[in-house]
Amino acid sequence: MTEPIRSIDAEDDPFAYRYDTQMLIDRRDEDLDEDEIAEYITTHIEGNSLIAVGDEDLIKIHFHTNEPWKLLEYCASIGEIYDIVVEDMIRQSNGKQG
Repeated sequence: MTEPIRSIDAEDDPFAYRYDTQMLIDRRDEDLDEDEIAEYITTHIEGNSLIAVGDEDLIKIHFHTNEPWKLLEYCASIGEIYDIVVEDMIRQSNGKQG
């Protein structure tokens, strides 16, 4: 049995989830469902600040996580991903390139 994903309160630690991960998912074979995608992400990938918006052809994802590769792997499994951005928010807060 897998342990449930827990989420850290961003008010307690705004950098608990270090990587601001964003991408677009383009429909491959089946229609995309933003609610199903959001449900999968919140259930299987630890993080916060999820935004999953779009329609059956294109979804924009925004998510803060310490494991951006898990998000990329999942999204690539359901469609074509592009315009991928992974920014290190701790580096940015220190005035460095994210």
